[in-house]
Amino acid sequence: MGSSELLIVLDRDGGTPLQQQVCDQITALVRAGQLRPGDSVPASRELAHQLDVSRTVITRAYELLRANNVITAKRGSGTKVAERAAAAAPAQPPSAKAPLAPQPPRATDGSSALWQPWEPPPTHHPSSALDFRHGTPALAEFPVARWRQSLHDAYGRADVASLGYGPAEGSPTLRTEIATLVRQSRALDASPDHIMVTSGATQALDILVRMLVGPGDVVVIEDPSHTVLRQVFGCSQAHVVPVPVDEQGLRVGDIDACVRAHGHDPARVKLVYVTPSHQFPTGFILSGARRRGLLQWAYDHGAIVLEDDYHNEFTFTGERLPALAAERHRDTVVYVGSFSKTLFPALRIGYAVLPPHLVEPFLGIKWITDRLTPTVAQDALADFVATGAYARHISRMTRLYRQRRSRLLEALYEHFGAEVRISGEAAGLHVLVTLTGARGVPEERIARVAAGRGVRIYPASGYFVQDPPAEPTFLMGYAALPAPRITRGVALLADAVREATGRAGDGGPGEANSLTPKAR
Repeated sequence: MGSSELLIVLDRDGGTPLQQQVCDQITALVRAGQLRPGDSVPASRELAHQLDVSRTVITRAYELLRANNVITAKRGSGTKVAERAAAAAPAQPPSAKAPLAPQPPRATDGSSALWQPWEPPPTHHPSSALDFRHGTPALAEFPVARWRQSLHDAYGRADVASLGYGPAEGSPTLRTEIATLVRQSRALDASPDHIMVTSGATQALDILVRMLVGPGDVVVIEDPSHTVLRQVFGCSQAHVVPVPVDEQGLRVGDIDACVRAHGHDPARVKLVYVTPSHQFPTGFILSGARRRGLLQWAYDHGAIVLEDDYHNEFTFTGERLPALAAERHRDTVVYVGSFSKTLFPALRIGYAVLPPHLVEPFLGIKWITDRLTPTVAQDALADFVATGAYARHISRMTRLYRQRRSRLLEALYEHFGAEVRISGEAAGLHVLVTLTGARGVPEERIARVAAGRGVRIYPASGYFVQDPPAEPTFLMGYAALPAPRITRGVALLADAVREATGRAGDGGPGEANSLTPKAR
């Protein structure tokens, strides 16, 4: 870690005065680019203490530097490297215009559809952009002032233990609050001792893969599934096998056949990843029969089911099933949750509910990866939950998301009529939209034309390993867009689809609200 100390070494036995040595070495630091115009230089008293010389030595050195236009000193702003010193410093390379982008660990340029290029990380766009990106909550609606109060209270209570290396399993207070949350909202009766706090849900997945999967083992995932998730599992030395999903969720009865079709033994399956409450990206819900079948299959094969319960807080129908982990599973289910979508992604707090025999191995890997998730932030979150602020926020956001979801569905049916098919509208923060009337038109073309009109939409075919959609399909998030912008965005999207399909003359004012060609 850097500090304010300068890399100056004095030769006390040489013939050069100490002040001249200080002057020469600071000048050399500027010329080498280690000190740049505008950088602060230590106060004379501070540098004198660092070099163990009298303050007079440093004040005289600084006088020489000012005379040579190397530094400047102003009352109230301290001593800094002079702007004129830039002429003596080496030119700095121009900063890159493109933002840094993560490189997938598994190469995405091969022939395997399993390792599709992943989506770019979310970026902030100007307010004029109509961005239907999924997975982004309504951050503008987050109660920052109330959260700041919880942070203030947490830091006010912080002691030496809170500021040090806390327990790898997480804050006891937060784990107790999480136990209450999952018991009340997901019917999952879990002891706080079995709840591990992680740096987001993704870290929980990564730890579980490291812990449970070895060379030659098999990980079963849903097809379709998230491309980043596939990379997480692909980083292991295991074989990743996709199993199709239908309207009832993962086709449990096909697991053995799919594993064998990929040349592997079903007995080597160690992990089965599912999103049973709101399958990503289809939104399908794992049926009761499939849930029972999956638990029995896992028990018979000695495998662990990894339940990723993302978006479970936002449900818009009367039907709300308990967590898969709430059923009698005989220690075969790990439940993973996160506060990224309910609060804000930068919080980076997730959790895993583990069977007893996995707790200590999980903690061992957590400890060597990042030691702990920031403790004071955990205590602030515990306060936010315990005081009812979390429940009030979820209630308010559910109402808001229901309104925005309804506006999106209405607008899609208004502009596309019978030529659109929508799934996943029962829960979550996105829907899967299939443009049946644009069959044969590449998704990328529609997305490109829409982007030219200021609308960002995201093709969904990359989520499918086998049997991608026959018609252009897009994952459309609505949580972060106010209703008027959703209305405008869908209207522009309809224009873009008409252009991409060669129907630019259809659907004008006063015409049918559908992309169906006019009768001839």
